[in-house]
Parts: sequence; C-alpha cells; structure tokens
Amino acid sequence: MDTQERLDSLLREFDAMGRCLVGYPSNRDFDYTALLPFLRYAINNVGDPFHDSNFRSNTHEIEREVIGIFADLMRIPCEQAWGYVTSGGTEGNMYGLYLGTPSRRRGLVSQDTHYSVVKIMSVLKMRNIMIKSRDNGEIDYDDLHETIRINRDSPAIVMANVGTTMKGAVDDVSRIRGILDDLAVTRSYLHADAALSGMILPFVDDPQPYGFDAGFDSVSISGHKMIGSPLPCGVALTRREYVSRIARAVEYVGVLDTTLTGSRNALTPLMLWYAFEQKGLEGFRRIVNGCLETAEYAVTRFNEGGIPAWRNRNSVTVVFPRPAADIVRKWQLAPYEDIAHLIAMPHVTRETVDAVVDDCTGLGQHRMKRKSVA
Repeated sequence: MDTQERLDSLLREFDAMGRCLVGYPSNRDFDYTALLPFLRYAINNVGDPFHDSNFRSNTHEIEREVIGIFADLMRIPCEQAWGYVTSGGTEGNMYGLYLGTPSRRRGLVSQDTHYSVVKIMSVLKMRNIMIKSRDNGEIDYDDLHETIRINRDSPAIVMANVGTTMKGAVDDVSRIRGILDDLAVTRSYLHADAALSGMILPFVDDPQPYGFDAGFDSVSISGHKMIGSPLPCGVALTRREYVSRIARAVEYVGVLDTTLTGSRNALTPLMLWYAFEQKGLEGFRRIVNGCLETAEYAVTRFNEGGIPAWRNRNSVTVVFPRPAADIVRKWQLAPYEDIAHLIAMPHVTRETVDAVVDDCTGLGQHRMKRKSVA
C-alpha cells in the first residue's frame, strides 16, 4: 500500500467510525476548512498570552479574545481573569491544582472525579483524600463536611466536578464553598473540572450553581467536546492574582512563563475563536438545547425498550446498564463496571439513538435478519 492509499484508507476508517461515535463527549459536527491555509506556517503560542514574545508568529491576540469569551461565560470580570488555551481537560485540571499547591498539599476529590486527577496529584506530590459520591455521581456533601471538619486545621484544595465523566453529575459549588466557610477553613482552593458542562450550564434557563461567582478559584473547560475541534484542546481559567505568584520572566523567548507547557498550539485558539465567530452565543444556546432534547429522547426510547436509563438535570449524558461487548465496540460506548453511557453531542441524531436502542434491545439484529431473508 503506497502513501496515498494508506491515507485514503485511514480517512475511510475515520468516516465510518465517526458515524458511530456516541459514547464519548467529542463533537464531530464542525467545519474548519477556512483555517486550512494556516497549516502552511510554523506558528507557536509560547508563553503567557497576555505578554509580548520574541516569537511573533503566534495567535496570542486571538487567544486573549477566547479567554475573554470564557471569562464572561464563567462569570468573572475580564480585568480579573487570566487563562490560556490548553491541550485539553487534563492539562487544565493540572494547572488549576498546580496554582493551589504552594501552601495546600491536601486534595479532596470524589469517587466520580476523572481518572486523570489522581495521576495529577501524584505528579504534584499532593495527598489525595477520596470523598464518597452519591448514586447520581454527585459528591457526598456530608462526607466532605466531615472530612474537612476532621482536618480543618490543614489547608485544602477541593476538586469539584461540573459534569462528572460517567454520569454527568454537577457538584453544588456554592454548597462546597459554604462548607469551607462554615468550618472556617481560611486556606482553601476550589478548582472545577467543567470539561463538558462548562459549555452547557451557561446556556440553560435553570443552571446549577457554577462559575466564579459561585466559588471557583479556577476552572478547566474542554474545547473539543461541546464546541468541537479536530485537535484536543481546552481552556484553563483563573484569577490574575493567583498567576502572579508563579510567573517568571524567560529572556530566551522574551515572555513570562506562566503556563505548564513552553511551546503551545497556536491553531487551537484560532479554532475556538472561529467557532464562536461562526455560531455565536445564541447559536451555542440552540445547539445545547438541541442536545438536551436528544438526551431526553434517548432516555424515553431506552425506557420504552425496557432498559432503565436516566440522566442528571441539565446533562446530555444518558446512563444505562452495560450492554454486550460487541455493542460497546460498535458504538464506541464508554463502559464502567455495570453501566455505560450515551452522550448526546451535536452530531448524535434521534435516528442514531434509535439504532443504538435497537441494538441494545435486540431489535437491530432482528431487523438485519429480516433484511437478509428478504
């Protein structure tokens, strides 16, 4: 197989697999054709996007505009906000916890926190205290309260989930902040993993508490999830005052070193900016509401087929009993223990939901046999 044949074969595989992508929060409904000319250039967003760099072939100005959009969505005045476009949610979570570590070496996370967080805490040499989760995936506030009470003399970093990985549960950030205040924990830091729901809650009529006004100190939001991007990316957002504690000047590139990585992707800020330019906030509101309607349709269809499915409020994650391995593989479902989930991303249609439900109930195989007989 020559080079072009191999590339063509890979494209056909991706096209086929993309039609069956329902288990992971990766939106494939996007078109960045207008940005293809930028692939001709070696561009690099090295260093702090709010500081000049000797490496001038960058998209720092675009990146600052993207951070401004997310600052508005996360309810923090732009003049108080600082952030940068990351390689994805894991880097965003690491950055938030990194900002909180100088005097706080104890991290509290729930059982439903993303798998990467325990790894991050190990890298940062943080003590990890696991908090129980409720059945719906939300953090157990009583267990959190008791754990903090026992250790109230120690500073703490609390990791909140604004949309858990498997169940789409949203931890009540205001309640967590209230627990810290009630116990008079003066040295605390609250980071929120809002990978998916950070682009959902700002666009619903009755959101759960979220944002810096609810108690965030930092937040990580993914760009390749609800927004959609061919390259994994995200945004780390925090307050400027926290970043000033870690900033240092680097003469080599003439820039402040405030991010986790040195060289950074200069295309992903351009993609996020372009997505907002094309769709606008009202466009994303329509997209989010459409996804929520599809998720509710999926719950109904599963239940009608005798499969107990459910979802949390304002969540596009539909949880149901783990199906057979061949169904998991065909639809790229995300299984965990005895459950799996379907995530109603913008590219997931009602017809797709019907096909998944048919396979899970056995109707899909029955219809295939009827077609083969005919």
